[in-house]
Formats: sequence, structure tokens, C-alpha cells
Amino acid sequence: MDPDTFRSDIGVDVYWRRRMAALVGVLMVVAAVAWACSASGQDDDHRANGPATGSPSPDPILALLPAVTITPTLSVPVSPEPSPAAKAAAKERPKAVVRRPGQTCDPSDLVLDMRGQGDVYAGSNRPRFVVTLVNTSEMMCTADVGARALEVRITSGDDRIWSSADCVSGEIQEIHRLDRGIPYVRQIEWDRHRSGGDCSAQRSTAKAGTYVAVVRTPDLKSHKAVFHLR
Repeated sequence: MDPDTFRSDIGVDVYWRRRMAALVGVLMVVAAVAWACSASGQDDDHRANGPATGSPSPDPILALLPAVTITPTLSVPVSPEPSPAAKAAAKERPKAVVRRPGQTCDPSDLVLDMRGQGDVYAGSNRPRFVVTLVNTSEMMCTADVGARALEVRITSGDDRIWSSADCVSGEIQEIHRLDRGIPYVRQIEWDRHRSGGDCSAQRSTAKAGTYVAVVRTPDLKSHKAVFHLR
């Protein structure tokens, strides 16, 4: 064999071996870099998402601390202490009165009314009126219906003309029993003469004109009944 041919073959073989070694080195570097990036990504995912299953291991320091249970406390509202003024008002407030049948009627339970039997009275005709007193409470009560307690008064303007309470003699009080809704009825007639405090004096005759009559008690007063004398 030609020696030059042998040397030429050896040189070519060394050349390709060196090229292969360099290529293998590059591939190993690329593989190492890829593995490092993959491992780093897995560590980040593990830290971000945590383990898929299982519970974290308890902290040994926290395990030494005693367990504490907190029970909610209900707050009970406390009523404020009433002021001295409120206490005084409560003491002054009247207590409810228990009423019994037969006691004196409460004025708020009574209805007092009067009706004239005519509007015009001519000649010697005397004015007549019908007085009614009605108990509206649930139980029976009593009321004084005497002439002075149940007074009919006739006026003309500011002039007091006549009163059924003038010159009354004998028993003053007349206690009457009033059942619920059953009226006490009395008829009053006026003799067309004036009356006053002097019962011994001669009473003068009332003049023709317009007059007003009302019936009253110490606590009640009826509406006005207007009439005329001719």
C-alpha cells in the first residue's frame, strides 16, 4: 500500500471523530439546560398549587399550645332607671276606680237633653219642655234629679228670666236609679212669669219676645231650645 494513501485515510478519520465529539457535547449541553428548566417549573407548580391530596403536617410548636373554645356571650338589655320626674308623674297618676252597680253616675256616662213642645206660644199658652237623662254605662248607677240638681233655666239675651231651682221648698235631693239606656223623663212647664231670689215678691209677667231654654246639672248642660212668646 502506498504510505501517502495511509496517512490520508488517518487524517480524515481523526477529522470526523473530532466533529462527532463536538456535536455530542452540544447535544449534552442542550439536554442539561432543558432538564434544569423542566425541574424548575415543576418546583414552582408544586409551591403554587400545593400537594393534590393529603393534609399538611402539623406545626410541632402549635401542637404544644392548649386548645381554646370561645363561647359567644348574649348581651341582656338593661332598662334605664326612670328619672325622678317620671317617678313623680307615676305617683300622681290616678288609679283606675272599680265601679259597682248603684254608685253615683259618672258625668261622662250621662246624656242630658231637652226638647220644647212648640216654637211659638201665643196668648195664655205655657211653654212646655221634656227633659231626659240617660245612662250609657254598662251598669246601673244613681243620679240626683231634684229641682236644684236638674235645673231648667230660661233667658232672653243676657237677662235671666226664670229657673226651676228658684223658690224650691221641701226635699232638695231626689236620687233616681238609672239603668243602662232607660231614660229618666221629666216634663217642665213655665207659667210665663219671671222668678228670682225673692220668693215673696210679686212676680211679673214675661213680655212677648224670643227666649232660650236649657237644662243643666253641676257637670252637664243640654243644647239650647229657642221659642217665642206672642
